[in-house]
Amino acid sequence: MKYFISFLSTFLISLSAFCSDSLTVFYRIRLDQDIDAVSQRLVTLGLEKASEQGADYILLDLDTYGGAVDAADSIRSAILRYEKPVVAFVNMQAASAGALISIACDSIYMKTGSSIGAATVVDQTGKVMPDKYQSFMRGMMRATAEANGRDPRIAESMTDTANVLSMTPVEAMEVGYCEGICENEYEVAEKVTGCNEFVIKNMEDDMTWLDRLIQLLLNPLLQSIFMMMIVGGIFVEIRTPGIGLPLVTAIVGALLYFAPAYIGHLAQSWEIVLFVVGLILIAAEIFVLPGFGICGISGIIAVVVSLAFAMVDNVEFFRWDGSLDLRPIIQPLGIVIISAAAAIFGSVWLVRKLYDTRSFDHIALRQEMKASEGFTGVECGLDNLAGEQVTVFTDMRPGGKVKTADGRILEATLKFGGFASKGETLKVIDAEQGRLYCERL
Repeated sequence: MKYFISFLSTFLISLSAFCSDSLTVFYRIRLDQDIDAVSQRLVTLGLEKASEQGADYILLDLDTYGGAVDAADSIRSAILRYEKPVVAFVNMQAASAGALISIACDSIYMKTGSSIGAATVVDQTGKVMPDKYQSFMRGMMRATAEANGRDPRIAESMTDTANVLSMTPVEAMEVGYCEGICENEYEVAEKVTGCNEFVIKNMEDDMTWLDRLIQLLLNPLLQSIFMMMIVGGIFVEIRTPGIGLPLVTAIVGALLYFAPAYIGHLAQSWEIVLFVVGLILIAAEIFVLPGFGICGISGIIAVVVSLAFAMVDNVEFFRWDGSLDLRPIIQPLGIVIISAAAAIFGSVWLVRKLYDTRSFDHIALRQEMKASEGFTGVECGLDNLAGEQVTVFTDMRPGGKVKTADGRILEATLKFGGFASKGETLKVIDAEQGRLYCERL
């Protein structure tokens, strides 16, 4: 009997696994944030994980008011190149860059009360950008709509600065921009498959702690802080002697900036190499070559370019047809310049505030050789001290230091050798190359 029970148990487990494998698998990626480098990596990573698990459909759960055009273009391109069908579920809002991403999907389903459209390009303050930016967006919208068999004129109307188009679910269905109205992801999956034989896997369940950490470090605000750490640390280290906390801060900032971008497929190896080369050129200009010329300027340009290019996907400006489009790099370049300026001004203010306090001793090496402590340099014109009396400042064996009547501390040597203790009085008999030669009274 026990053998029969064991056989039956094994059979049921195998049957359950077979049924599970035969179900249609939807891989759900929840995109409910601004479109930026973080969301770009989220979607890209989700597509990779879905491929690894053999998902039949991608279910892109959208609720966004838009964001950066360059990041949206990368997401759009990734969706269009993806081999399996991508289903967009507009879970309330798909505005601006969100509309572009939705149109890139093979099918669109919308929730009651949701909207899609309003893809006019604006700046951070909401001001409409010049027509050349609108033209770029209109072209992407038309091309994306055509790629999925949708009316390109409707997509272009979403970028109209005079009468921008935004559609409800019913309106979107009437013009072929929505396949159905659903209230949740399960209804979407049921309409796509036409049955209940499906399973929905959530990307959140597959995210490792490393994935979440990288997502956090790619936040634009943190990236700006890391840039300020790099530039500010280098600036303070150059301005102060020794190797201390500023250099460590710059190194940590560089690691936090480039490591997640490299792992997230934003930064390429050549960008990191360019950054290191830029630092070497700047160091050579400061410590090896006189003045400030081609080497220093080239180093600054290399550092700025590497930081800016590491913020975006290279595919955005190196097109498949071999053309070069620098528009996606304009915003990252501005962020780098602003962050660098803020770091330099902040570093100057910080150094001035801390230099007069003991706290600065823990940040950078600071050592003063004061005359009152017996440190002296080569002083000329001491012949007039011949015949004057001086006091021994340090023990002389036979060399040491003496203190003159006017308080100066000078190097001195007993002319005829011997030893003189601190506090004794000597007579100056000669002066040569900044050194006094004395004898006992």
